[in-house]
Formats: sequence, structure tokens, C-alpha cells
Amino acid sequence: MCRIVCMVLVLAALSGNSANGSPARLAKAHRTAPAASVSHSLHKKATHATPQAVGRASGLKIRRELAHRPAAAAKLKSPSRVKPLPPKQDSENQTEQAAIRPAANKAAAPHRPSRAKQAPPPPDSESQSEQAAIRPAAKRAATLHRTRLVAAPPMRGSYVSLERQNEKLEAEGLERIEDETDLSGRIAHKLLVPVPASAALAVNGNLPVNHRYCRPWTARFLADLARIHAAQFHHPLEVSSAVRTVEYQKRLMETNGNAAPAEGDVVSPHLTGATIDIAKQGLSRLEISWMRRWLLPMEAAGKIDVEEEFQQSCFHITVYKNYLPARPLTRASQAKSAQPKTETSPSARRRTRQSTPPSEEPAMASAPTSQGL
Repeated sequence: MCRIVCMVLVLAALSGNSANGSPARLAKAHRTAPAASVSHSLHKKATHATPQAVGRASGLKIRRELAHRPAAAAKLKSPSRVKPLPPKQDSENQTEQAAIRPAANKAAAPHRPSRAKQAPPPPDSESQSEQAAIRPAAKRAATLHRTRLVAAPPMRGSYVSLERQNEKLEAEGLERIEDETDLSGRIAHKLLVPVPASAALAVNGNLPVNHRYCRPWTARFLADLARIHAAQFHHPLEVSSAVRTVEYQKRLMETNGNAAPAEGDVVSPHLTGATIDIAKQGLSRLEISWMRRWLLPMEAAGKIDVEEEFQQSCFHITVYKNYLPARPLTRASQAKSAQPKTETSPSARRRTRQSTPPSEEPAMASAPTSQGL
């Protein structure tokens, strides 16, 4: 019985101490429980600070802190020590921030947590539209450089063309030069003028000196052609043949099977001095095509006739009087036209043609080439 009474007294004493909150038990609670659980338990009226209550209180506080600190939550969830990348922003926000705070971005770049290189920002829509507008123009320019000049077709001669040349020259009153004596007389009376040799026009060095002559309108044609060609290609043309005599044409027929006849109804127009040959040797394909394009309109206008030869490789060109522009009538010519016309003999007409006023004589040059029709 005494033992029971003693146990009751001891339990009563223990229960009284816990109810009064003795300093010894409070100090022991401070040493064992975390500060967060103690401060949280003070707000409650619980009389007993059990380990389960302390655990629940600390867990609740940690969950609250995690809800307000997403960065801390990501840190706790990540098993590695590397900090996660910031959330990806929209392209519009990135461009606005780059435009408003470039200095802040540059300063923050070294302190980025990730060492991996970031992908470059997507190109702007305006820059893409500009590049799309430039690319077609560049393609068009490239295609322009690739285009080639279409070569003009050859101006091949024919027997019909040779007949036409004879008919026109006869209608203009041009006679055939018989021999060297006849040629010298026409040169002396200025009916034939030297080929206008210059820096833009060379003459065949193998051509006899007294055969380097032609009609005045033919010389004018050569000067114009050589000047325009030199301005375009910066080197001279070459005259391979000019005036010939019947005697010279007969000798040429013995060595050149392509030479036109010296006698008959249809002969070589070189016998009148109105025809010249321009060598194609030394000319590029572009120059030959340019020559064809330049000669074709004048042939269509009836000022010249062209036969492109391939055995002797030259342009055989006959020039007519209408190549020169018409001169205005003077008082003397008007008075002469008012006089009645009388019939004259062929010898008188020849003397009249020989008495025509002379033209200027340009310088001469020499260069190699071949002779055609």
C-alpha cells in the first residue's frame, strides 16, 4: 500500500512540473527542436511539443517558402550543382530588351550561369524581305552576263549579186580600166584617189603601189568604216585589194580559181575602181559579226553590195555613188542643167569624166592580205 501511495505522489509531482513549464524542460526543448518549429509552436496553445508536431510545423513552413521562391524550389529539385537556365522569352521581348538595355545585357553576359553558347536570335522579318528582294536582281544580273551575242549570218555572194553590181556600175557610167597606161591616166586626172590609209586602216604590203587607188566615194566609205571600227575595237582594218586592170585580172585568173572573169558581160567590179576587199584575217568572231551587222543596213538601202568570201577570207564590197550625200546645186551647175543636151561620142564622154575636179589624197600604209573577186 505504501508503494502505491509513493508512485501516485511521484506522478503528481511530474504532472505538476510539466503543467507549470519548468525552465529545465524548456531549455531541453530548445536544444532538441529547430528554431523554426519552436517559434511556430509558440503561437499555438499546445501543451506538449512532440516530435511529430515539430516535424509537421517545419514541413509546413518549408512548403510555404518553396511556394514563394520558385528558384529555390528548382535548386532543391535539381540533383546537380549547375543552376538552371532562365525561362525562354518571346522573340518580341528579346528584341525590345536588346534595344532598350544593350549595356545591361553586355554586363550580364559574363555572369550567365550556363557556359553553353546560345543560339543566335532569329533574323528580322524586314531583313528577310530585303534579302528576298535583292536575290532576284542578283540572279537577273548573273543571267545578263551569261547571255551571248547572236552571230549575224554570213553575207554570201552569188552570180545574181555579181550581175547586179555590173548593171549598177554601168548605169553610173563607170568604164573598165584596160591596162596600166589607162590606170595611170585616170590617177593623173584624179578620177581615182588613194586608199585612205591611216592608223585605223592598213593596206596590203604585197599590193602594187599604183593599185592602191579607188573611187572617191569608195574612199569615203573606207574612212568611215575604219574610224567606227577603230573606236569599237582599237585596232586597224586591212585592205587586201582595190582597183585592178583587165590585164591584171587575166593574170589573177591563172592563179586564183575564185577570180571573176576579166572580159564579157559579167566581169569583176574591181575593174572600175569602185570595189575593195577587206581582209578577215586577224579579225575575231565578234568583229566579223559586227562587220556583218554594220554592212547589212547599207546593202539593204542600195548604197553597197557585199559578198563575203571564204577561200580568200575577205569582205568583197562594191560602193555606189549614192553613198555620198547629194550636194546642193550651185549657180554654175544650174546654168549647165538649163543648157540643151546634145549627143556626144564615147570618147567625148570619157574626156568629160576625166575633167572632173580632184579630191583630197590621204596617206598610205602597208600590211599583208589576199585578193578576192
